[in-house]
Amino acid sequence: MQQPTTRAAGPPGAVRGWLDALAVVLAGLVAMAAVAALGLWLAGAADLPGGGFPSVVAATMALAVGGAVQLDGGAGNFAAVDAGISAMPLTVSLVGAVVMVEVFLRQLRFRAVAGGGELLGRIARTVVVWVLALVLLTLLARHSFVVPLGGDLAQSISGALGLTPEVGFHADAPSTIGIGLAWMLLVLAATFAVSRRAPLPPALVRHQLAVRPAAFALWMVLLAYLVIGAVAGVLTAIVHGDARHTMAVVLLVLPDLAWMAFGLGLGADWQGRLSGAVGLPVPKPLAEVLRVPKGQTATVDLGTLAAQDARSWWLLPLAAVVLLAAAFLAARRSPRSVRLWRHAVRFALATAVTMLLVGLWTRMDAAYGLSVLGVGLGQGGLGDLLGSVLGDSDPLAGLGSGSISLHPSLVTAVPLAAAWGLVTGGLGALVATRVQHRGEVTAEGPPGG
Repeated sequence: MQQPTTRAAGPPGAVRGWLDALAVVLAGLVAMAAVAALGLWLAGAADLPGGGFPSVVAATMALAVGGAVQLDGGAGNFAAVDAGISAMPLTVSLVGAVVMVEVFLRQLRFRAVAGGGELLGRIARTVVVWVLALVLLTLLARHSFVVPLGGDLAQSISGALGLTPEVGFHADAPSTIGIGLAWMLLVLAATFAVSRRAPLPPALVRHQLAVRPAAFALWMVLLAYLVIGAVAGVLTAIVHGDARHTMAVVLLVLPDLAWMAFGLGLGADWQGRLSGAVGLPVPKPLAEVLRVPKGQTATVDLGTLAAQDARSWWLLPLAAVVLLAAAFLAARRSPRSVRLWRHAVRFALATAVTMLLVGLWTRMDAAYGLSVLGVGLGQGGLGDLLGSVLGDSDPLAGLGSGSISLHPSLVTAVPLAAAWGLVTGGLGALVATRVQHRGEVTAEGPPGG
């Protein structure tokens, strides 16, 4: 007699798939919010009037996925604020991406391969939930508050004249949702390119050894620069004693600075300028290079940075050593049958793609302007009012305007990175021929046997 089959406890397959997607997105959002909130609290943003701290956290998360934040406000028809920020706090981005990837992969554990339809379904559900989360994020990243004018008499007069200054900010919905969607797709694509834990469809399994060793090695390069940057941050906090500000920088923009240092070490350069003061964490040597006369553009490279701080020259040998070690790692994780020139070409392509992404991630644009009836406003007036809200320690205090722009020269940076990858990839593969490769079985037995 045939025994009745028993079904596993739990929700149906379709519901389970949506719950899995929701778990991925929620885990990432919670992690991003925690890092952003701690970093902003250390930076002193918790004192924003009107209980706007949660909105500031949401705005920072919108920036972290590639969105933009616009600042607006003014005093009726008399004065206006014209400002905007487009810069990725990459610590928040990285933590959110890593947490989402971990949850996504845990749902696929114990599997070496997976059907293409199943993977596309999981990715599609995750993307749909993510887009809905981005829409909610843009609604939360919005806040405005009235700037106090002093005593009751000043408040009454300003109210009667319609001059009560009000300042606010909001996340730009098109860029936050559009670029945020591209950010999620990039995170998922990088997961399958880098991680051995990510199951592939059977048709793609034979191609994984052509991509994963080099991709994983370049991921290790980025992590190595983060570790070096974190150590430098701790030492800075100990030596200079400003631990709170240093930790705020680490929790918000450590990858921005560390990965830019990687590109500079390869010989890449960034173009930009800095005028006035903008409340963004910019190292002093970089700020000095960017301060050029109005109408000019500064070039940030090893030479200009070393003119401000000679220690910048160490970025060149650091990049060479780290890339050579990564090339050796990539070759060791590949079969011995792969020719040396193939190692070099694959590593060159991976280095070029990494440099392209680093350049796109480290772009920065921030502008802060005040105007009165269309005429620029200098120090004093509404600038002082905003300064009193942002805090006396903020660089914006007492200033009417400021701007910073920083853009990589990708036309030269990407080919330079490819050349570095070609040379170090060949050398690393040559050294790896003298050692045992991962998974290789020798005449003496399996590795470690």
